[in-house]
Amino acid sequence: MRIFYSKQAFFSLLLLLNTVTLPAQTPPAYTAGDIYLQIKKLKVLGSVLYIAAHPDDENTRLLAYLSKDRLYRTGYMSLTRGDGGQNLIGDEQGIDLGLIRTQELLAARRIDGAEQFFSRAFDFGFSKSTDEALATWGKEKILSDVVWVIRRFQPDVIITRFPEDARAGHGHHSGSAVLAHEAFRLAADPTAFPEQLKLGVKPWKAKRIMWNTFNFGGNNTTSNDQLKIDVGGYNAVLGKGYGEVAAESRSQHKSQGFGVPASRGVAWEYFTPVEGAPAKTDIMDDVNMSWSAVEKGAPIDAKIDEVLNNYSLLHPERSVPALVSLYKDIRSLPEGYWRNQKLQEVQQLVERCSGLWMDVTSATEFVVQGDTMRVLAAINNRLGANAQLVRFTLDVFDSTFNKPLAANTNTVFTRPIYVFTTKPVTQPYWLEHKMSEGSFTVNEQTFIGRPESIPSYQATIEITIEGEPFTFTRAVQYKFTDPVKGELYRPLVVVPSATVSTDPGIVIFHKGEKATQDILLKVTANKTFDHYTAKVSKRLKNDNSIVTDTNFSLIKGLSKPYYFTINNGMLKGLEQDNVQAFVELKNGKEEQPAWLNMTSIEYDHIPPIHYFYQDAVKVLNIDLKTAGKRIGYIEGAGDKVPAALEQMGYEVVVLKEKDITPAVLKQLDAVMTGVRAYNVHDFMFAKYDVLMDYVKNGGNLIIQYNTNNLISTVKSRIGPYPFNISRNRITDEKAKVSFLLPEHPVLNYPNKITEKDFDGWIQERGIYFPEQLDSAYKSPLSMADPGEQPLNNSLVIADYGKGKFVYTGLVFFRELPAGIPGAYRLLANIIALNKKKGF
Repeated sequence: MRIFYSKQAFFSLLLLLNTVTLPAQTPPAYTAGDIYLQIKKLKVLGSVLYIAAHPDDENTRLLAYLSKDRLYRTGYMSLTRGDGGQNLIGDEQGIDLGLIRTQELLAARRIDGAEQFFSRAFDFGFSKSTDEALATWGKEKILSDVVWVIRRFQPDVIITRFPEDARAGHGHHSGSAVLAHEAFRLAADPTAFPEQLKLGVKPWKAKRIMWNTFNFGGNNTTSNDQLKIDVGGYNAVLGKGYGEVAAESRSQHKSQGFGVPASRGVAWEYFTPVEGAPAKTDIMDDVNMSWSAVEKGAPIDAKIDEVLNNYSLLHPERSVPALVSLYKDIRSLPEGYWRNQKLQEVQQLVERCSGLWMDVTSATEFVVQGDTMRVLAAINNRLGANAQLVRFTLDVFDSTFNKPLAANTNTVFTRPIYVFTTKPVTQPYWLEHKMSEGSFTVNEQTFIGRPESIPSYQATIEITIEGEPFTFTRAVQYKFTDPVKGELYRPLVVVPSATVSTDPGIVIFHKGEKATQDILLKVTANKTFDHYTAKVSKRLKNDNSIVTDTNFSLIKGLSKPYYFTINNGMLKGLEQDNVQAFVELKNGKEEQPAWLNMTSIEYDHIPPIHYFYQDAVKVLNIDLKTAGKRIGYIEGAGDKVPAALEQMGYEVVVLKEKDITPAVLKQLDAVMTGVRAYNVHDFMFAKYDVLMDYVKNGGNLIIQYNTNNLISTVKSRIGPYPFNISRNRITDEKAKVSFLLPEHPVLNYPNKITEKDFDGWIQERGIYFPEQLDSAYKSPLSMADPGEQPLNNSLVIADYGKGKFVYTGLVFFRELPAGIPGAYRLLANIIALNKKKGF
């Protein structure tokens, strides 16, 4: 887990990681049919908030139905960002995975029409109990988040995905239901979290809270005496049924492998009451969703009907005068939730019916503190509404135009914008301060619940339409044309003047063996430096020194390497430390310290993610012995084990399908598969006999965990003797480990394994243990979660011919990148199993 520290100023040493994931994709286009549904929605003053624990927990079919058929304001609150899940598409874990899953959730919401909210809870991995989840998150903290979102969103009905008991199947699941239920009560209590009431929200009492029961995973919690609704209808305006919309939405969860087929036809959703007024025929029983619920609002219904009756699919611009008139009527109503919400919706309709195009872009993706960016603004009144551009404001730039916008004519202008050195780097709000074990720290109350940070630069555009002033905002984005993909938009990212990276990320010294390691420090200029002095420093606990002090010129976009050497003598007995490198760039009186690195996460289905972090090298000085040299690695769903193996001193040979042959395998001391390799590679079925012959002839085959569940199956045999893959796991990373076979070589050669080797493990011990094993397998370890019976199959070993076969659910893919000494020592013993003579 990366730890994040509070930001007092950009270059404060306490800032460890700043990350950005801003929305950036081609601006949405709205058809005349879309606009028609949005006008109909003006008549509906109802809202539903769905609450669960993770990205992908939400019922996308129900959300699509509520949003696009019933036309309710619909929201999904995921308590976590999914940081603790597994990643099917890459090797990102923890915070990085949470950033990916946040974007996948937003992509899903763009399809099903719901809004997205989060709490500050961190997904710390699978939890077997509600109490553990709530204690780790900090119950009161996350409860206040749910109350805050309820008070701001003001749902008429709250729906939970899970029950509050063990039927939820996961402590996070049941914990989300417990918090939703308590928040349902407390949101209406003015004495609960009263500090929130000073920020504009009011106590809010939803009509009811219900549980959306389910029938999946062999657990049927539905019954015919429950309230049920058919959500499988077809929407002719959309040209899709809600099961089809839901499939598109859910299939955005690509990192979890949740692509699903579209469904059509009747589809019942079931609900059981939790608290509040009972619902007999519909979830919205006794909720007044007409404008009569708003003070002096009853006449608005007829005005909306008039807009609907006169709406032209071919000429939506003809509705603009009536919509502007409706806007004025709603604005004249007393201040209130629905008055404000519908004003926003009417303004959006005025914009869309007018065909207004407003685009504010930069020619570069990264803008540098202390540099200048050029912004291009383009405005087009495509359907010829009666409109006039009044004013354009961006940062300190402010310009008045008072220019009529001619029909379908581009109004284009460019402006240079100075990026002040005090402009913060672009970053997500939830990573600005040091996080606790189970939750992020967010000190700005109004940020809580938001899926993303506010863009670094937003333009304000004032346009008068039919004589009425409207103010629109547009985030400044980077726009470019890819020769294959066409026109693309990306987030605009504010970066420091220089970034600093180190390589390698982890160094392993063998205690007692004098050794050195060269470290590469690379300084990359984000703007041109002329005759600068660079003072490069390295810092360990026991060795702080200047590496070099040189003069140089560096052109924007180019890098300058520096090398320095560390040795295990610098650690002076420490088992582990971090090497940090800093650069002080001076030009006369100007000083620009730099120590942040920038990296990127890019997948086609989400906007690019760029983040900054202090790039420290983790150094281990541990009692580690190895046997064997060449390791073949069959990559799986993505992990960082090969890099760790290389630091241990092995030569790693990455094996592709074509490489898995007897001639190649016989040159290897061991063959290891990445996590879920048998789930993601169909070719493993055809390679079974080749791998078994390798073992029979004296090889050592080590299989890391695979899954066997609703979304991922193992089509191939794995071991030489039968076993099944279970859902069993040890979620307590501190669970006591007992040695069932203390004399077994895996616990003795070449390293003596003790209980100390299981200290400091992160997130969990192991997952997806094998079960129903043939008697040929031996299990040297036993461990148990609190209050449960021991599990003995986290690591199983079998002789086959002259060689060894190993299957393990121990989470080496988490522990090795985290620098856990005992994980390295145990893995070295597993690799050495076929090297121990006499066994």
